[in-house]
Amino acid sequence: MNIIELLTKAAQDKASDVFLIAGLPLTCRIGGILRRENETKLLPDDTRDLIRQIYKLAGGRSMDTLEQYGDDDFSFAINGVSRFRVNTYRQRGSLAAVIRIIQFQLPDPATLGIPDSIIELGQLNKGLVLVTGPAGSGKSTTLACIVNAINSSCKKHIITLEDPLEYLHPHKQSIVSQREIHIDTGSYANALRASLRQSPDVILLGEMRDQETTTVAMTAAETGHLIFSTLHTIGAANTIDRIIDVFPPNQQRQITVQLSMTLQAVISQQLVPDTTGNLIPAFEIMTVTPAIRNMIRENKIPQISGILYGASSRDMISMDSSLFNLYRSGRISKETALTYASNPDMLSKKLL
Repeated sequence: MNIIELLTKAAQDKASDVFLIAGLPLTCRIGGILRRENETKLLPDDTRDLIRQIYKLAGGRSMDTLEQYGDDDFSFAINGVSRFRVNTYRQRGSLAAVIRIIQFQLPDPATLGIPDSIIELGQLNKGLVLVTGPAGSGKSTTLACIVNAINSSCKKHIITLEDPLEYLHPHKQSIVSQREIHIDTGSYANALRASLRQSPDVILLGEMRDQETTTVAMTAAETGHLIFSTLHTIGAANTIDRIIDVFPPNQQRQITVQLSMTLQAVISQQLVPDTTGNLIPAFEIMTVTPAIRNMIRENKIPQISGILYGASSRDMISMDSSLFNLYRSGRISKETALTYASNPDMLSKKLL
């Protein structure tokens, strides 16, 4: 089997992910649905051979990390086809891989349905902006659109720290330095500390994974930098709680005050099936107002959900209001709206 031919076909079929797992046929995720390409099951020798080909395409990358630790993350490109983000891993004694397909061209936010109010967050001068949601919900794509908007209209130094790199940004009005963790630098925390000495205006931090990275990110936001990052949370209140809970109890008061001063916005997103079978994004947008800063500072975080639920503007809207708007415009079904709602009982009353 030839991995280039397999990935080329998957890209042409507009697949988002390719699964290479022994005991199953080659499988692609298309429109959010897993589809088997044929009935021929891959054997362990087949997956190992295909994965060896992938490592060769990735500049002859060593398989030592996979062999030693049981999993590995990296990215590579096939000229004229696409970029690919890969996670290889060992399962039931055989090698497997899940490959995310990333288009070369930067996405158009209007085509994807990303609101202008989210793209305009790139016009902020400082602070922390979080884009949250489950894995595969399009967080990296949303951030790429924001970075591209800054790059196209502002003269700034943008530093992206990612594991691995996904979208590649050419230098336009801005300078864009893109660093891949474990290739260009040792860790998120080290790269983030170093970036503060590289005269940045905007820093994209792939993920706030731990206490150390979160501390440095918040300090950077506090000292006049604009920081974008992600978390695997749904909802603004849950996101704020997650950040605070990363720290031990004796530090949580200090972090709460710091967060109340630095946080600028929380975007939560998820992909939902529309009436044609395609996936479209639904967004919760919370722009931090003085009232919300006080709620964070006074640890009244549950009240934030109430403010969001009652709001419906371009820069302050709950997930359920976004789903309601998609339903009212005929883009999603009532069942889909209720399935993805944060409060299905309340939303069901509006959908009557």
